[in-house]
Amino acid sequence: MELLTDQTIDQRLESLLAQLSLEEKVRLLTGRDFWTTWPVEKIGLRRMLFSDGPTGVRGEVWDERQPSMNFPSATAISSSWDPAMADRLGAASAVEARRKGVDVVLGPTINLHRSPLGGRHFEAFSEDPVLTAELAAAYVAGVQRNGVGATPKHYVANDSETDRFTVDVRVADRPLRELYLLAFEKAIVDSKAWLVMSAYNSVNGATATENELLESPLNTEWGFDGVVISDWTAVRSVESAKHSQDLVMPGPDGPWGPALVLAVKCGTVSEAAVDRKVLRILQLAARVGALEGFEPVAAEPVDREDPVAFAREASVAGTVMVKNDGLLPLAPGSVTSVAVIGHNARHARTQGGGSATVVPERIVTPLDGIREAFGPENVSYNVGAVVQEGIAELPLEQLTNPVTGGPGLRVRFFASTGKELFAEDRRSTALVWFGGDAPIAESSMVQFHTHYTPEETGTIRLGFSTVGHGRIFVDGVLAHEASIEATGTDLGAAFLAPPSASVPVAATAGVPLEVTVELDLAGRTGALGNALAVTIGLEADNTDPEALIADAVAAARAAEVAVVVVGTNSRVESEGYDRTTLELPGLQDRLVHAVAAANPRTVVVVNSGSPVLLPWRDEVAATLIGYFGGQEFGTALADILTGADEPGGRLPTTWPATQEDVPVINTTPDANGELAYTEGIHIGYRAWLKAGTEPAYEFGHGLGYTDWTLDAAEAPGADTSAITVPGAVVPLTVTLSNTGNRAGKQVVQVYAERPGSVVDRPVRWLVASAPVWAEPGETLTAAIDVPTRLLAYWDNGWTYEPGGYRLRIGTSVSDLPLETVLTLTDATQTDSNQDGAA
Repeated sequence: MELLTDQTIDQRLESLLAQLSLEEKVRLLTGRDFWTTWPVEKIGLRRMLFSDGPTGVRGEVWDERQPSMNFPSATAISSSWDPAMADRLGAASAVEARRKGVDVVLGPTINLHRSPLGGRHFEAFSEDPVLTAELAAAYVAGVQRNGVGATPKHYVANDSETDRFTVDVRVADRPLRELYLLAFEKAIVDSKAWLVMSAYNSVNGATATENELLESPLNTEWGFDGVVISDWTAVRSVESAKHSQDLVMPGPDGPWGPALVLAVKCGTVSEAAVDRKVLRILQLAARVGALEGFEPVAAEPVDREDPVAFAREASVAGTVMVKNDGLLPLAPGSVTSVAVIGHNARHARTQGGGSATVVPERIVTPLDGIREAFGPENVSYNVGAVVQEGIAELPLEQLTNPVTGGPGLRVRFFASTGKELFAEDRRSTALVWFGGDAPIAESSMVQFHTHYTPEETGTIRLGFSTVGHGRIFVDGVLAHEASIEATGTDLGAAFLAPPSASVPVAATAGVPLEVTVELDLAGRTGALGNALAVTIGLEADNTDPEALIADAVAAARAAEVAVVVVGTNSRVESEGYDRTTLELPGLQDRLVHAVAAANPRTVVVVNSGSPVLLPWRDEVAATLIGYFGGQEFGTALADILTGADEPGGRLPTTWPATQEDVPVINTTPDANGELAYTEGIHIGYRAWLKAGTEPAYEFGHGLGYTDWTLDAAEAPGADTSAITVPGAVVPLTVTLSNTGNRAGKQVVQVYAERPGSVVDRPVRWLVASAPVWAEPGETLTAAIDVPTRLLAYWDNGWTYEPGGYRLRIGTSVSDLPLETVLTLTDATQTDSNQDGAA
């Protein structure tokens, strides 16, 4: 196929546009269903398939029979401080997308960690805009190099979940430009993102889908030529068609359609505006290979690697060791008894809740990994404290499909007449239909049928989690009937994390129970009327919590080493709602206090996606923050515990000692529905430094298994009169040495300070960083570029204040032994579109 110039491509797209009627053009601007766009056969346009996928690509259906790679969460990836890791995640995600026929990945999530209570904190990178921007641009580049569209989201200031559909974020221009838009800018200017997702919230009085920010700076300053796709149901009116909103999802219904056709015919929306949107969708189709006659960016992925090995490496690289008194690493041959304790050790959280959730083929839990590393005969397990809330699915190996005789269950959909409309055999009792073939809207009832074989004798609590009316039958007898109503007003949370109902059932180990659950579907309406989420399973036994702690303490006292895995659950960190507390759920803090008192050789692994309080941190020998470590979490943890690898992470977000210390924490709108960002440019560590409060663990902190010295830093020419040009980059060199006895990783961090500035400035702010690796005894020089744009401030344009800027170099926001001075000689103000991204 001939190579086409940009001009030729534009002309060809214009010719295709000319073949479409107004009605055909408008139809292209709303999705065909939950996940796809409309095809137009006469111009060679096939459908395009979108999929959620910040850290794993689900595909068109939420189905355990079509499993997905479950990579570590964004907070783990960002803890690597390594753009190359984010690039590899993007490339691996694109390979997954191509395997599943997906054209566009709905990620990365690049909103900021403004408050640690943010419900989707785990899904975003950092509290710092520069670190977020570097990782965002790298992820986008990796995805699109393999021929799949990337979608930075959610544009913009969608940094919390409370009242996310209606909240009006009030934010001044300066923090908007310097903080919240920065990562979007770099992903677009540097990596040429093919899409951007507009958010649910309003910004300064206008909903994101009807906001001038979609045109400026997105198009006019940054040169964005891609598709602005809405968050699902975020477009509410035809008014948004007058703005630079291009595609409404999902479909086929929506606020545009016939109403937009009428608006064009009446002259309230110009046909030229419609044409621009259609051309952008056609260009996206050309890029991903969905439009005949155009060469896609990559017909096949050009960058592949073993996804399982990458998931393991990424989890290691993103694990942060915040404390180690010398206990770690543990040579497997030197330890003959390990007490593994914690609900999350056996039932690990490998990903956050909400639309980002994928179904992996397998998960290696911390208990699995430790047993493999130290030998199962040397490892004991106790739950210690229950973390689970609600229903956990039944293990596949304990289920027998009554129809096929294989593992799993039979699912049947019935009409009101009793006629079976659809049936399928499934391999999980945690099921979601969000697209696919099941006739949910046409069905009156759905039935789940399996034989469950308990492992232990006793009373179990059998139940289901969904929204609606259901019945549980055990061995053919009605055991329980309940109606479950959604809590709160957020449809996403109600759908993906609904309440539950359960009933006590007598169980005998090895004796199968015939379990049938029926759910009524008649009368379901609204945005999720053709979708269904249900989990059938067991509630955790927490009838004697003191006994659970006592048993764990006894096991810890008898062992050489105790490894306690603490963490959150799907009711704590998820899309749709924010947290109300930073405390670990349940009695986990009491458990750690007790175990540490019984065995001073205690290691704690934190399995949460975002900061939690660690009141026992001074009592334990070592603490590892593993985040939601993906499906290889347990293997990666074992690699770190044994010293096969060292923890490679540094904190991308401040971890507080108490919730009261957090300087910016509010996520709740006021009575007028407004959430005011009154802190301005001071979020994250900037706010901590301004407040003068010491956190538990500071931004950038992290330990390894070797020792380092930072020897020298130099910015050639930095004290001369040469650095005045907007967009300039100052080359900084940092010499450092690995003085320990093993190879290791360090993250060099560069912060700027501007004492005596004429405008409000942070005490210091990150301007550059670089991960480095060295052999024992090796001295190396890291070359780090410092963009002068990051020294500017926004005042109706990027403004450069002349004078000296102190660059401080070290390994965290306050461990900064080196410094140099950079001098700007002239005050230079430019329009942002002349300056480029930082």
